[in-house]
Amino acid sequence: MKSGSNSNSPPVWENLSVVRYTTIIHENPEGGFWAEVPALPGCYSQGETLDELKENIREAIAGVLEVMKEQGTKPEPNVQIMDIAV
Repeated sequence: MKSGSNSNSPPVWENLSVVRYTTIIHENPEGGFWAEVPALPGCYSQGETLDELKENIREAIAGVLEVMKEQGTKPEPNVQIMDIAV
């Protein structure tokens, strides 16, 4: 064991990067929710609850990013979300 390390502490992940994507959530009139990720074209998902939607949209994001990586493309960097009051 290295000096100063604690065997009860969780592992430390080096070079772990987290990217956040703006996600727009819509409530279905019939029930449930669906979401879209503007920076990732074609990235949509749905769920009966917000918790289910969050899990599903994370999977959708991971899937779209994997396909983009295979195709040599990247997320759209110029997408901006504005909240506008009228």
